[in-house]
Amino acid sequence: MSTTTRIRDRYNESQDQIVQYLRSGLSKGKHYFKSKYIAMDLGLSSKEVGTNMAILADICDDLTITRWSYSNSTTWMVTPKAV
Repeated sequence: MSTTTRIRDRYNESQDQIVQYLRSGLSKGKHYFKSKYIAMDLGLSSKEVGTNMAILADICDDLTITRWSYSNSTTWMVTPKAV
């Protein structure tokens, strides 16, 4: 089973979009993401991003997602989990 298929089976559509967005950012060297910018880039609401990021922090197997700070929007620190 491919990684994409497993992701779609585990996450809802918004969570899938967010995980792909975070992986893309990590591949470019980013580790901090603001909810409002994720929302703007993906066409979601900031509240929807925040809710899903909190869920992903608990269920995502390959990323460590931590609420980092709040100033104008929640900032999340994202790192790949060690294998």
